[in-house]
Amino acid sequence: MPEPPSAPRPGTPWRTPPLLRLTAGVHAAGAAALALSPSSWPLVAAALIANHAAVCGTVMTPKSRLLGPNLSRLPPDAKGRVALTFDDGPDPEVTPAVLDLLAERRARATFFCIGRRAEEHPELVQEIVARGHRVENHTYRHPRAFAFYGPRSQAAEVDRAQDVLEETAGRRPQWFRAPAGFRNVWLGRILHERGLRLASWTRRGYDTVDGNPSRVARRLLSRLSSGDVALLHDGSVARAPGGRPVVLEVLPRLLDVVAARGLSTDFLPAES
Repeated sequence: MPEPPSAPRPGTPWRTPPLLRLTAGVHAAGAAALALSPSSWPLVAAALIANHAAVCGTVMTPKSRLLGPNLSRLPPDAKGRVALTFDDGPDPEVTPAVLDLLAERRARATFFCIGRRAEEHPELVQEIVARGHRVENHTYRHPRAFAFYGPRSQAAEVDRAQDVLEETAGRRPQWFRAPAGFRNVWLGRILHERGLRLASWTRRGYDTVDGNPSRVARRLLSRLSSGDVALLHDGSVARAPGGRPVVLEVLPRLLDVVAARGLSTDFLPAES
């Protein structure tokens, strides 16, 4: 099992991931081949297309580590524990209800909050912290095209959310999750320079698009085991028949199964 990414230390140089080093090598070799033999361009073009397809595929694979460190499971020493994570909040209707359900079962969770929503509802961020949970970075605006942003725009999303969440939660986030988990070749270095670590997940229920609680629960609970990171949402949620947010139907089932399997809930690893 891969070790979780450790927190970048100030001044530690960024190590270019192997896939990006390979990409640079393919481009350099292609340029050299064209200089020596211009007629080789079809082979060079084919190699470049294959390389770019591999990079694009990695960008759209949230759990991939080919673009840099990425936590999708808790570390091996987290035996008997799973991590509950919630994205896209805070939401004035859903977040308080989620907090109440967690409190009933003494569960703890990590909330990846959108900076702009935290600005609109700072009292909810403060309530998350007061209830004993953690607040982490999920960009400032949650742009759908985040993975297609250049480095300056991505950094602005990360930085603005960091500042807002530190002010409202009283603690600077240590983890970042990209919108939908999609990120590009720039993000790893941006996070490294800010001392942030990238988190994805082990299991997700698609509770933003599927209003059927049974299907959402089945996706989360199938083979749920020690070390898993479960992804739910307390913002932008789908609604079950009758109009209730589906996450509020699914979360009690999830917590019951966690308890029945002798597991407990935990945060993502904190910086040591």
